[in-house]
Amino acid sequence: MNRTCSGLVWMCAVLMCGVLTTLAEVPRPEHPRPDLCRENWLTLNGEWQFEIDKAADGESRGLTYGKDLNARITVPFCPESKLSSLGLGNTVKLKNVWYRRSFELPPAMKGKRVRIHFGGVDYKAWVYINGQLAGTHVGESSAFNFEITQWLKDGSNEVVVKVLDDMWSGLQPCGKQSPNQSQGCTYTRTTGIWQPVWLEAVGSSFVENLAIVPDPDNSRVFITAKLDGSDKDLTLKAEAFIDGTSVGTDTAAGPWRKPLVVNLKTKKLWAPGNPFLYDLKLTLCSGTTKLDELSSYFGLRSVTIDGRRILINGQPVFQRLILDQGFYPEGLWTAPTDEALKKDIEMSMACGYNGARLHQKVFEPRFLYWADKLGYMVWGESPNWGFNFKPEGYAAYVNEWTEILMRDRNHPSIVGWCAFNETNGNVVADLQQRMWNVTKAVDPTRPALETSGWTHTMPNPEVLDMHDYDGNAVSLRERWLGNLSVTSVPRAIPARYGTLKAQPNKDRGVPFMVSEIGGIGWATGGGWGYGSGPNTLDEFYARYKGTIDAMLDNPHLFGFCYTQLTDIEQEKNGLFYYDRKPKFDVKKLYEITAREAAYERHDPTKPAVKAVEPAWQVLVGALQDGDLSTPYRYVVEKPADGWMKEGFDDSSWKTGLAPFGSDGDWTIRSKWTTGDIFFRKTFDYDGGDIKRGAIVILYDEDTEVYVNGQKIFGVERFITNYQLYPVTEPLKKALKKGTNTIAAHTHQTAGGQYIDLALLVEN
Repeated sequence: MNRTCSGLVWMCAVLMCGVLTTLAEVPRPEHPRPDLCRENWLTLNGEWQFEIDKAADGESRGLTYGKDLNARITVPFCPESKLSSLGLGNTVKLKNVWYRRSFELPPAMKGKRVRIHFGGVDYKAWVYINGQLAGTHVGESSAFNFEITQWLKDGSNEVVVKVLDDMWSGLQPCGKQSPNQSQGCTYTRTTGIWQPVWLEAVGSSFVENLAIVPDPDNSRVFITAKLDGSDKDLTLKAEAFIDGTSVGTDTAAGPWRKPLVVNLKTKKLWAPGNPFLYDLKLTLCSGTTKLDELSSYFGLRSVTIDGRRILINGQPVFQRLILDQGFYPEGLWTAPTDEALKKDIEMSMACGYNGARLHQKVFEPRFLYWADKLGYMVWGESPNWGFNFKPEGYAAYVNEWTEILMRDRNHPSIVGWCAFNETNGNVVADLQQRMWNVTKAVDPTRPALETSGWTHTMPNPEVLDMHDYDGNAVSLRERWLGNLSVTSVPRAIPARYGTLKAQPNKDRGVPFMVSEIGGIGWATGGGWGYGSGPNTLDEFYARYKGTIDAMLDNPHLFGFCYTQLTDIEQEKNGLFYYDRKPKFDVKKLYEITAREAAYERHDPTKPAVKAVEPAWQVLVGALQDGDLSTPYRYVVEKPADGWMKEGFDDSSWKTGLAPFGSDGDWTIRSKWTTGDIFFRKTFDYDGGDIKRGAIVILYDEDTEVYVNGQKIFGVERFITNYQLYPVTEPLKKALKKGTNTIAAHTHQTAGGQYIDLALLVEN
């Protein structure tokens, strides 16, 4: 069987806006759903008419039928992208837009039920066929379709799509789309149609969707089908194939209250790096008359939890994940070609990764098909950023996530789900837990996180994670070796500095991964990466190896996720440039990343050894140190030279307690909303020997710290919880017995802001 599902589309020319266009000129001509494919289909990708409706008066101007629009666009590329032929970028805030094109129904579709499919439209869509409203859909990432048979006519037909994309309302998820210019870790936005559009002919009754549940232990697969239609005497046959040879079948007559069970004569497992896919054919008949036939596929594999381990087919497979945000220089959220989707996976695997965290975007089925085919594990995630968690938005959010789960649950490459990323659980704990329950109701076969990073709120989680961009390999290693608490309190840092937003320190004994690490910037001119970037390639490889080794050497982690696969616009911390050219020696990265992990050699199900906390002496206190957190002198405009030195006259500066910052999730004791803050105070030291010195700090963003005028610490960008950074050697040089001066400068460019720090020594 041919999973590319070529079919009718290869035989047709396409009528686009009155111009006959050959298939060779049609972008993304492959079938969009290799997992749910019929031969009788027709792509509607290509040139459409387009118009920006600034006054939101398109209906009153008659745009729903028979009116030319004032521009041209190439579907499925969004108007902000170069490949759309418009290339608007973020220069125009598109809210209401219209699409229009004509098509002729191919002869093979006549007499059939015809449906129009949309892979993805951001955000609310109204679809008109020959002036009649066929239906509406809400959601940027989920697929939808409408039956249009009753409105079709001989000759030319017209489809018009109105789109409302109000990402500024806070009521719709946006993922990494920037509401303004591309900045920080948000990028050029996507409006309107951004995935393929196609027609499909079906019988009077047909299979609407499938749920495929593999059972490798018993060499079988369960198939539940939802049907549409009212024909009598229906029977549904499911048949599995290997290289065209039937290896299992089951047939049932409706109504179906139990799934079909296909027992397989030949057992071949799907596994990461060693995938096998069975072809699947479903045939729906009424008596002896065939009404519908579709092709699909499945992988025979299981995902189970055993203590702290996530097992694939009963085996501990360490998940070496890359953060993949799915942006392309010319297509933004839309890959320019099917080959580009495949290439991104191959690039990741060439660097030693066996999977990806699909971050703040729902990837299209063609990407998941290639992940299935190449044996590449992925975690599916909802693009929740931009959604403000107001109750009036809950219904649409939950409904779209349900549609996504139902579309993608059959892909063997998906090994986990996550409905949110970096949320304040104190605000949205109820919704997070509800979404987790929805996820498990639709798909109980995979583990699910209620959120990635920051605050976990499930009373009895089945899996946990945390984000940690510590650029120091030593402290990164110490933080997670032997401590798997939800709070990410490091072994070398007093527990009181655990993130203020997290639950109390408690070992949950469940699978745990550090799901964002690294982000090491390289060639960051005009952009940024996490922390201070290395100056030479040797420094990069050393930092990369130290970061990855800290994960691979920890027997209690089931995986990690490195940020990230490619640069994206101004965020320049990818292993590849934005245009997919490699930055580094890929073979060298592979050797570092792909070596055997401790998790794969040992049993991490036993409780972690309790960490012994060093006897730290607090020289300068943070918020959690109470009476030791004394006031600073501070200004928000650049002071005179020497402001960080002893004896500098700061008597005219304001007085305030840290933490400094703007309103947000963190505790603020002194308001700071400008671009810079400079603060200083004195402290005493008894002159004892220093075994170790450390800064404990939470910063947003660039910060430098001085003792007695000497710089002891500097960081860039931001972090989201208190972290410990060794400063032993520079502190020894700067510190003296008696009275000392600590001074710091923090610079903020965008987003929220916060700075608090403590200076510790161990004698």
